[in-house]
Amino acid sequence: MSQPSPSLFRVALVDDHTFMREGLKLLIESLDGFAFAWMAESAAKAMRLVESDAPDVLLVDISLPDRGGLDLVKDLHVLRPDLLMLVISMHDENLYAQRALRAGARGYLSKDSPHSEYERVLRRVVTGGVGVTDAMSERILMNFAGGSGLSQVGELDALSDRELEVFHLLGEGKSTTELAHSFGISPKTVDVHKMNIKTKLRLEDGAAVTRRAIQWTESQRRGVQ
Repeated sequence: MSQPSPSLFRVALVDDHTFMREGLKLLIESLDGFAFAWMAESAAKAMRLVESDAPDVLLVDISLPDRGGLDLVKDLHVLRPDLLMLVISMHDENLYAQRALRAGARGYLSKDSPHSEYERVLRRVVTGGVGVTDAMSERILMNFAGGSGLSQVGELDALSDRELEVFHLLGEGKSTTELAHSFGISPKTVDVHKMNIKTKLRLEDGAAVTRRAIQWTESQRRGVQ
């Protein structure tokens, strides 16, 4: 099998959804200047592959079966600070983009972004830029201008990355069982996350957590900060 030209940027994928991986593989192979490297369905496999065959760019799903995508980004950023990483997610950019950048990623893409946006962001990061939308770039610049650097998500600052995922999906109407299946964890572990959210947001009980999550998710959809 012929090796790609050294002038090509090699892109690898970490996502547990076969359809998403195959679609992104086809997209990468269609772009001038880029070559597909490999794909992994878990963080553990990605760590092994990066160690043996490091790509130029790594696309990382935020929700992986064995651990959070942002945790993987944090670890790889320490081990290989020159590795360009993009976080991809089904969630809106406003929810996770700044957390992704803080973890060490160079950009963030919503999974339902058009192919043209994937291409724009990939070309931007390999030329030294940050791959986010113009609106998010403006928000980040305003935060720095105000002296606050990369801000978090308002009242949810105290939540961990996984707790924020749980909170957001509770707001989308997901049950404990559905959350457990989505994250590949036990319902008891989901309950622990919900208890931590309750404590950190100073809510009275689990029902209050769900109500607040629904209210917050709706406010995000309306663009209310």
